[in-house]
Amino acid sequence: MDVVTYFRLVMIDVTLLSDPKLHPGRSTTSGPAGIVSFPYRSWSAVLAFQESHRSHKRWMAYVDGVDRGEWVTYSSFIHEVRQLATFLQSQGVRRGSRVVIAGHNHPQTILSYFAIWHLGACAVPLNMTEDNTRLAYIIEHCDADVILVREEYEQRVRELHPDRNFITIDNAPWAQNAPAPYHDEDHTFDDCLIVYTSGTTGNPKGVVLIQQNLFADGFDIAAWHGITEESTMMCVLPVHHVNGTIVTHVTPFLAGASVVLHRKFSASQFFPAIRHYGVHIVSVVPTLLAFLLESGADAHNVRTSGFRHIICGAGPLTCDLATRFEDSYGIRIVHGYGLSETTCYSCFLPVDLTDEEHRHWMRDYGFPSIGVAIPCNEMSIHDAQGHDVADGERGEIVIRGSNVMREYYANDKANAETFAFGWFRSGDEGFRIQNEQGQHYYFITGRLKELIIRGGVNLAPLEIDEVLNRAPGVRSGICVGFDHDMYGEEVGALVIKQNDDTNAETILAYCRQHLPFSKCPKVVVFAETLPVTSTGKYQRTKVRHLFVEWRNHTFSPPEHQRKS
Repeated sequence: MDVVTYFRLVMIDVTLLSDPKLHPGRSTTSGPAGIVSFPYRSWSAVLAFQESHRSHKRWMAYVDGVDRGEWVTYSSFIHEVRQLATFLQSQGVRRGSRVVIAGHNHPQTILSYFAIWHLGACAVPLNMTEDNTRLAYIIEHCDADVILVREEYEQRVRELHPDRNFITIDNAPWAQNAPAPYHDEDHTFDDCLIVYTSGTTGNPKGVVLIQQNLFADGFDIAAWHGITEESTMMCVLPVHHVNGTIVTHVTPFLAGASVVLHRKFSASQFFPAIRHYGVHIVSVVPTLLAFLLESGADAHNVRTSGFRHIICGAGPLTCDLATRFEDSYGIRIVHGYGLSETTCYSCFLPVDLTDEEHRHWMRDYGFPSIGVAIPCNEMSIHDAQGHDVADGERGEIVIRGSNVMREYYANDKANAETFAFGWFRSGDEGFRIQNEQGQHYYFITGRLKELIIRGGVNLAPLEIDEVLNRAPGVRSGICVGFDHDMYGEEVGALVIKQNDDTNAETILAYCRQHLPFSKCPKVVVFAETLPVTSTGKYQRTKVRHLFVEWRNHTFSPPEHQRKS
């Protein structure tokens, strides 16, 4: 019996989940998010189960550039996890300790996560592409006991906090240790992961996830996508982020599946690796879909090799990009949505939709649907006062359930605001549509804080992006709200040219044909790259300064749009 089936059948009730004192994001209703059940009370129990049931089964292969690694078995991996756990104990790591991980996509990074969780300690991953000020703040704020660091980052991190206990992991200093024993302690509510959000202003917030959060999201992701011990997943996203960690490591490990870990995404190696390793599912962000299309990546024989679909979320997916990818490759995108604060995913499109139904939800509403809420959480759309809004009406996406974070670490103000109405307030604008069976399909239209407020009217960036990216000569582009003396904000466009013949007036003319003048970009600025986070989310606020010279400019609509 696979572990997902075991999860569904062996229902061990955790009745304390409804106590809001333990978890401010937990529903207190008797609905699906109130009482949750799991077969495990700790990551130690998960390791013990998998070692006894899947000792010789393949767990992980590592791809570094064009070098394809061999499979490592569950037994080999778990044995080294327990050795590292013993070593960490010798360095003072105990249940409740905070351990920073300064690394990148590498098997030892995954090893570090699991060893820390085995002890009931808490992992704090660093995004090493961040600036030093941000990294120094995270290390100080989380009150880390130990820093696990790869050699290439050691000097940089030591200079930030020389007083910490540093362990360089490249040479596996734990190799001679005896494996730490399994234990039967209940770690359900223990902190196990603090992920610092990548906001564009101010200090990042530390999202505190407990072991139960990982079980809830991991089991539901596995069940939703049919991930079993026969499945193979592939990770091309950074593992300092919940998408890379939860979807393609926690989920397959809980399900007894296999994973192919890549050092970095490579458009040229993406489909060949899928064919070589017999991969069934990959999780990506929309930016990577665009890279694959742009490179003309060859997906020949991918479907016949057993590949099923692509999970896509964690960034703005437009109908145009989704349509071009699915039509070009014949590979279905299972669109979804979630945040670090909800462990990872909160909803997905159903995988069993007919082709007609799938196209309908992906293409017919101006935004591709992010799907239906997964069982471990509830979703709704609220107004600013915390009340449900009608179907089709825009409001804030809110979530509550067993995958919702415990809190923002040491940030009472943010916690009070985020859980003001008993739900986690995402900060994302969206709407929902009910199907004939009574299911609510959700849509995201953009970040509330990214809404462009032109003359007191809210404009959704993704709606404008959709048109902009279809304009002649646009390889990729985003709209940007910039300061404007007359309207407060105006709409600009930051564009990567498709070729040297691309010109701004052609792009603006196309947008005026397909959007009312109020929503049209008034200025086009060309760039070599678009500002994105390491997980592919656009950072529009970082490029507002590029439009400063148009702050007091008066833009007049063409004759046919005088009344827009």
